[in-house]
Amino acid sequence: MLARKFSEMLEPAGIRIGGTDPWDIQVHDRRWYRRILREKNLGLGESYMDGWWDCLRLDELFFRLLKSGMEERIRGGLLYLGRLLPGNLLNLQSKGRSRIIAEKHYDLGNDLFLSFLDSHQQYSCGYFQVTDDLEEAQRRKLQLIAEKLDLSPGDHLLDIGCGWGGLARYAAQHYGCTVTAVNISREQLRHAQQSCKDLPVHFRDCDYRAISGRFDKIVSVGMFEHVGQKNHRTFMEVAHRCLKDDGVFLLHTIVGNTSKACCDPWINKYIFPNGVLPGMRQIARATDRLFVVEDVHNLGPHYDKTLMAWNERFQKAWQQLKGCYDTRFKRMWEYYLLSCAGAFRARNIQLWQIVMTKFGFGRRQPECRL
Repeated sequence: MLARKFSEMLEPAGIRIGGTDPWDIQVHDRRWYRRILREKNLGLGESYMDGWWDCLRLDELFFRLLKSGMEERIRGGLLYLGRLLPGNLLNLQSKGRSRIIAEKHYDLGNDLFLSFLDSHQQYSCGYFQVTDDLEEAQRRKLQLIAEKLDLSPGDHLLDIGCGWGGLARYAAQHYGCTVTAVNISREQLRHAQQSCKDLPVHFRDCDYRAISGRFDKIVSVGMFEHVGQKNHRTFMEVAHRCLKDDGVFLLHTIVGNTSKACCDPWINKYIFPNGVLPGMRQIARATDRLFVVEDVHNLGPHYDKTLMAWNERFQKAWQQLKGCYDTRFKRMWEYYLLSCAGAFRARNIQLWQIVMTKFGFGRRQPECRL
């Protein structure tokens, strides 16, 4: 009975239970049906981690589910509403809670992340313009950011959420910049300090709210997703305070098509605790009377390619990683990478590069669209 009901639900998406297409679902445990009805997205991800079902092309499965509107049709119920309340009522990304994401995700181990990232250690969307190679795409992304910021020798660049230091290293090596790079992940900082030891790059282990100083240019790549709706304005006020009057600020962030106060419950539990994708309305409110938005560039389709490349590299590296991580972790990680690839492919989420200058100072428009 439940199997037939699920088949009917999935039919508009072109997905079958036990079918022969690579995006079809192969159920190994009959308890799966009731678990999905009860726990929805969380149960779908956890049951994959537990080996209750398989799919040859998770990316295509999620592309088809999201493109068909399945997520909206199954949303609802007290359980779902209960997960919305904390993000609306509480500041889940307060200064006291800010290191949770570093401890749970970014400090998992440099061996894991560096096994599938490029040589610039870019854990963000590449720029696959006239290339299909991840290494070249990430180099092009760094060049794109540098040119949008109009980096020049002598510039002092602030990098908020510097990751493993790849962008800071690139700016110092190729553009002659001095860089102040801020992060709260001790594992990332340990690697970044070593990789930039002979360059004018200075690292700070601090929350963005504690940043001081004045800078010619500011960049933040893949960090704003951890700020939270109750802190968006504070983040922009920090950037405004730290940016010189004639400076340029580039924000590179994943965004949702709608404004929300929470993220997918499985992603929140296993990948990015307390993360939430900002929407256009939230960013606009946060920048009001602080910044002139000079350019918004949607790189969303490039993130699909990035995630697929990461998964391919992760699978190849698994033989070296499996001594430190179990099979359940492997299934969790591939579910994360491929479900996100499907979401970008379905245009369910986007990646924006937003170029901004300070409001009220009459600075000329940067040549930001290259």
